[in-house]
Amino acid sequence: MAPPLRPRRGTDVPPPLGVTRSESGTEVAVMARHATAVEVCLFDADGERRVPLRRTAYGIWWDCVPDLLPGTRYGFRVHGPWQPEAGHRHNPDKLLLDPYGHAVDGWVHWRPEVYGHVVDDHGNAASETRDRRDSAPWVPRSVLVDHGFDWGEDQLPAVPWSETVIYEAHVRGLTMRHPAVPPHQRGTYAALAHPAVLDHLTSLGVTTLELLPVHAFVTEPTLAQLGLHNYWGYNTLGYFAPHAGYAAARDPQGVVDELKGAVKALHAAGIEVLLDVVYNHTAEQGAGSGPTLSWRGLDNASYYRLDARGRDIDVTGCGNTLDLRQPLVARMVLDSLRHWVEEYHVDGFRFDLAPALARGRDDSYERDHAFHVALQTDPLLSRVKLVAEPWDVGVHGWRTGQFPAPFAEWNDRFRDTARSFWLGDVGRALNGQPGHGIRELATRMAGSADLFSDDNRGSIASVNFVTAHDGFTLADLTAYEQKHNIANGEDNRDGHSDNRSWNHGVEGTTRDAEVLVHRNRSIRNLLATTLLSTGVPMLVAGDEMGRTQHGNNNAYCQDNQLTWVRWDLKPWQRELLEDTTEVLTLRRELALLRTPLFPSFEPEVGRTRLRWFDEGGDVVDEAKWRDPWRRTVVAVFDTLHAAHDRQAVALVLHAGPDRLEVVTPSVEGVTGWRVRWSSDAAAPARADISPGERLTVGPTTFTLLVADPT
Repeated sequence: MAPPLRPRRGTDVPPPLGVTRSESGTEVAVMARHATAVEVCLFDADGERRVPLRRTAYGIWWDCVPDLLPGTRYGFRVHGPWQPEAGHRHNPDKLLLDPYGHAVDGWVHWRPEVYGHVVDDHGNAASETRDRRDSAPWVPRSVLVDHGFDWGEDQLPAVPWSETVIYEAHVRGLTMRHPAVPPHQRGTYAALAHPAVLDHLTSLGVTTLELLPVHAFVTEPTLAQLGLHNYWGYNTLGYFAPHAGYAAARDPQGVVDELKGAVKALHAAGIEVLLDVVYNHTAEQGAGSGPTLSWRGLDNASYYRLDARGRDIDVTGCGNTLDLRQPLVARMVLDSLRHWVEEYHVDGFRFDLAPALARGRDDSYERDHAFHVALQTDPLLSRVKLVAEPWDVGVHGWRTGQFPAPFAEWNDRFRDTARSFWLGDVGRALNGQPGHGIRELATRMAGSADLFSDDNRGSIASVNFVTAHDGFTLADLTAYEQKHNIANGEDNRDGHSDNRSWNHGVEGTTRDAEVLVHRNRSIRNLLATTLLSTGVPMLVAGDEMGRTQHGNNNAYCQDNQLTWVRWDLKPWQRELLEDTTEVLTLRRELALLRTPLFPSFEPEVGRTRLRWFDEGGDVVDEAKWRDPWRRTVVAVFDTLHAAHDRQAVALVLHAGPDRLEVVTPSVEGVTGWRVRWSSDAAAPARADISPGERLTVGPTTFTLLVADPT
């Protein structure tokens, strides 16, 4: 293969950003448009050596720096105006991380010196006054690493969207308490590659591991003061560097190689890897309150969205917002994404607060934003899986269904509707109050065509979920109606209050056998609804085993046994794991439930048809769709593959508080039904059920029927 074409370096040719090694030397480049001077600072046992860089076109500072080898620690110092009212906060006394650094060594020590503005020992800030103290002793360094990893015969699993089952997990949370993992590897990338962890994923039947952020991140000073840690990782310190705290290896090169080894092992097991990425904000928080660690000191006015007075425009709730309207900022994000695909072989990304990345000049969300176009047209990134969290906290920030292809989206409408149908509305029914009826549930289970039909996206644009890392766990949805977040140190003010949960009459833990039976059934109802609906299902690690956070619905700062998955299962938890595995097996077996297109309402050869029946066996009419008291519906999926080859599945959803006789539906070519699965553990197995025959289902029960082969 011919070597890549390298243009002759000149002041009119923008160099590659970061540190680039080649046979002719090592180039260092960084973007700082408003700077007057930039130095790269090299650290070794003898201390710090500063090398000035030269200004080139496009606000990039560059030069060839000899003797830069893997393992070199470095950073930048940037000279320039200190004009907070204009957004400029240059301060050469602050050592800055390379935004393109491939590894980070060290931690942030929350001392006054790490702030660009003056902060005293008591935390009092003079945000407009430049601080003259050196931050280098208290901040991490960027590290040059070698990417010559042996990938062997690694191949991307390339799971079609229609067969994808996402499993959202935390590196530490998934593996920290696994008894089969050696103690020194628990909570690390290496643990993800352990045979016992891989066996759990493959035997469960998930296809795609979505990892909470693994970019280098830092704990916020407010949490550190409380003795807490940022657990989730949505506080990025480096977009090209893996988080060192998740590695068993203690050196930067080992951290890089360990994560690559985990991806390689997951691929060998047939598991895809998606990364949850946080390109909407950084760890520097607000300009008047946060530290100066990288982007702010390089070029605050370019990297961040600012108003006319130099203040941060915050649509993330985290103090700042990266400004992807700036070409070099968008380039940083795109280069970061390519880096993780090319160097770490990841299979895709989930974008945190995705609308924040596509807000235009007037700060409104733009479906055809340049960033979206870049992703759609990039020959590499357009081929990986892209998932949007389709909301941020800015004005008009809720944008579910408004992302272009090839994005899939977290479907919060599915989440809220499933919770209401199986939990909140059941509680209301017991109190003699109407619920939300069945129309919304039917729409969500059919793939949410009202949200995702634009651009011919199909049902695979809908990521169906009822739980995620934020919010109650699945078990807690059935045990708590109020959040219990006191441990977070915010007097229970944090976390959502609209949880659409139902405690089944008792708040929290109980020994009441009847309550526990109903809770277990509700868990299974929600699982089956998620896993068997049209679209792409997502599970959260531990939900398949009844994991609890004891009512904490915002455990972002709980890096402890509250959030770590337990593997010493009680009998009811083992049964739940078996049931979840069985439902996922049924999903794989029943191809008509995995259609990438929206189901048709008319018979078409080779295409899934979907019809809705009431408990009496009649097609649901408009009056029944509008009835807020209706608690039962039967979804019938069938496919005609050839003249006499019909497959059919019936999903019986009964969310009423009493047992009910349901007339099994009559479908052309179906001579009998059999019960393949029920959320009611006491339900008898039944076969040879004739169409039109009555089937008794228990209260709040999900039942799956399949047509007998003809």
